Amino acid sequence: MFKSLVINKDEKQGYHTEVKELNETELQDGDVLINVLYSTINYKDALAISGKAPVVRRFPMIPGIDLVGVVEQCDNNKFNVGEHVLLNGYGVGEKYLGGLSQKARINSEFLIPLPKDITPFNAMAIGTAGYTAMLCVMALEKQGITPDSGSILVTGATGGVGSFAIRILAELGYSITASTGSSEQAAYLKQLGANDIIDRTELSAAGKPLMKERWAAAIDSVGSTTLANVCASIKYGGCVAACGLAQGMDFPATVAPFILRGIALLGIDSVMRSQQDRLDAWQRLAQTQLADKISDISSTVGLHEAITTANKLLAGDVTGRVVVDVNA
Repeated sequence: MFKSLVINKDEKQGYHTEVKELNETELQDGDVLINVLYSTINYKDALAISGKAPVVRRFPMIPGIDLVGVVEQCDNNKFNVGEHVLLNGYGVGEKYLGGLSQKARINSEFLIPLPKDITPFNAMAIGTAGYTAMLCVMALEKQGITPDSGSILVTGATGGVGSFAIRILAELGYSITASTGSSEQAAYLKQLGANDIIDRTELSAAGKPLMKERWAAAIDSVGSTTLANVCASIKYGGCVAACGLAQGMDFPATVAPFILRGIALLGIDSVMRSQQDRLDAWQRLAQTQLADKISDISSTVGLHEAITTANKLLAGDVTGRVVVDVNA
């Protein structure tokens, strides 16, 4: 028997989440059995745990879109028993049972080897947020954005993606403007590497089709009106990597920034990304000095604290990353 966070939906209790004891027969079919070491609580996990959005596709469900652990059994020759493996996305925690559990049975096609220069804990402190942030940075680089291009705007700056985006960009030598609704976190953002900080209200209300050219590029995890205003404020030939929808899924913009300033909007999906893209991003992450800043970006909770933490995250009361020690 092992412990898992389980979401269920029935007529008696409605939508509810609790820590339960399961056995291996209750895990879905997959060809790799993993002893999970750590998982995380991402924004999507918080939505699933709380039921605030229809993230979960079937019940019962174990949430957790990230996990790192040790292979206990592999039905093919892709991984060796005792090998450390890493998972981000692929619908795990939505369609397939996820990582907030002491054991997981996962399709081997969803897994990659844990990079040798990243510890299991640091892999989850980085998690989908850091992996997504690196995908965003790589997308900007492919568009020709360099430190000499000008300041890079990062919205949702105190969140997981924002925090890692700032840290990665700073290490690469970029000048960074951080947009946040948490003015009391200014010291935290400066410590990560932000050069300037603006209040998110500058971007969250309806703006003009074209606004003053302020930033060479941006990484946006907010969406909605914020993303529209960001696009309207990008300098000629710049670009925006869009990876989130914290403000909303809508995009109340015009074509003006695209046809008059030649900017590009780059959609960043981390869930179904190819194996090669994943390996490339994690190899880049392994080459950074993020491990030196993990304590500034992450906090740790046990499995029993996951529900409370998810609600805090949705309320905006969590800064950076939350690692879940499933065995604590």
